[in-house]
Amino acid sequence: MSRPSQARLDLRALRHNVALARELAPTARLMAVVKANAYGHGAVTMARALEPLADALAVACSEEAVELRRAGIRCPILLLEGVFEAAELALAAEHDLWITIDNDTQLRWLEQTSLPGPLACWLKIDTGMHRLGVAPEQARDYHRRLLASGKLAGPPVLSTHFSCADELDKPQTRQQIELFETSCEGLSGLRSAANSPGVLAWPQAHYDWIRPGFMLWGNSPFTVPQPQADRLRPVMTLCSAVISVRDVAAGETVGYGATWQARRPSRVATVTIGYGDGYPRTAGNGTPVLVNGRRAPLAGRVSMDMITIDVTDLPPVAVGDPVILWGAGLPVGEVARASSTIGYELLTRMPMRTPRVIVAD
Repeated sequence: MSRPSQARLDLRALRHNVALARELAPTARLMAVVKANAYGHGAVTMARALEPLADALAVACSEEAVELRRAGIRCPILLLEGVFEAAELALAAEHDLWITIDNDTQLRWLEQTSLPGPLACWLKIDTGMHRLGVAPEQARDYHRRLLASGKLAGPPVLSTHFSCADELDKPQTRQQIELFETSCEGLSGLRSAANSPGVLAWPQAHYDWIRPGFMLWGNSPFTVPQPQADRLRPVMTLCSAVISVRDVAAGETVGYGATWQARRPSRVATVTIGYGDGYPRTAGNGTPVLVNGRRAPLAGRVSMDMITIDVTDLPPVAVGDPVILWGAGLPVGEVARASSTIGYELLTRMPMRTPRVIVAD
């Protein structure tokens, strides 16, 4: 029998989450973000499932896009960060990729490069994230130069990115929306601003294109309950099984560094999963785990291939009993908070060692 650790993927949940995004923004086109190996779920598998559901896909770089093209994905694909050198523009033309322009260097490359045909382009405007994008007061000039270049298939899509849309009590998102609308006033082209929290909680930011990513995988971008996010269904369930059960006397310690000590006679289960499989080493004692569907606390330091769980208060646990680390019944965000990180990182760090297995199509 093979090692039971695996990431189980529910494509029905994926379709449900896409349908929710469509429901919330019924007049907008949907661009599914599949960068970083589709947030750890498997880029090709997820892109094939999403292609009939989405109007376009988005990736971080041309390498990710070419992987999808070679796998037979034909729908539009946007390079969210644009190109990193002028030579990539020919690659974008060859593979029919949409590009992003967010600085003068990228624009000059486009203006000066001979291409076999026009490209579809997005113009990114920095409304407060201060990471990528042209200054709002420059948007009109960039828009004029793009149209004058003769290299575009049509007016650029005007886009921006929110810095705090997942924090509903902060004023930045409203300020960014106002600045974005002012920057776009009078400029031709469709508009796009809403990432996953924007789709779920900021309907005034839906515009013409929405760009859900994290929410497609069934995970809430918020740290507090949110009505629409609570409707999401997790696509990935990281699971394994118990491989050993033992009694530990009061006062004895478990695992590397002796970070957990039994305060009473205890029963400890060992599970074959660790940081080599994508489970975070920073998960501390008490991090919740599901054993036979019941919660139990992590006991001891996460090692490369194994963790230990205090199952003293559970009904009898035996070798082979199923264990869920996150997913169905245990949100990845809860595990992330117990590990001093975010669900985005846990998902995208899922290594190839952990098999992705489709369990519901």
